[in-house]
Amino acid sequence: MTDLVDTFWKRLDDINSGMLGLTEDPRLVPMSHYADRDLNTLWFITAKGTDLSQSLREGSKDALHVVSSANEGLYTRIHGRLSLSSDSEKLDELWNAVASSWFEEGRQDPDVQLLRFDLAEAEVWATGGRAAFLYEIAKSKLTGNKPDMGDHYNLAF
Repeated sequence: MTDLVDTFWKRLDDINSGMLGLTEDPRLVPMSHYADRDLNTLWFITAKGTDLSQSLREGSKDALHVVSSANEGLYTRIHGRLSLSSDSEKLDELWNAVASSWFEEGRQDPDVQLLRFDLAEAEVWATGGRAAFLYEIAKSKLTGNKPDMGDHYNLAF
């Protein structure tokens, strides 16, 4: 199981974004995540005025983050608790040129909001990536066997 956990975190760390939302609301929005394996947490930088931030003002809520990357060979649906965070040290650590593009006053913009997503569980499909997919399809046509699309498993955090 350790290899499967490692695969999940290594591939997730190489992917920039996914679709984030609350389980009570079917609307998911594209968000860049920052993986923190030590805490089993994903971090997001957003604006205080977003619907997502506004909905968390009264406390953490069950949330969902969906990630899909053919290049990295990872498809996953992650469940956990999403909350507002005022951890300025973590925000300083994560701050980058991409985040600064969204805020006129940069890191000091009063609209900057850090979100913390504590992972509870994930359903994972880990494939060999795009090249492996093409190889498996071609091989299946030659041999008549079903293609090996990789691993499908669940993780609990």
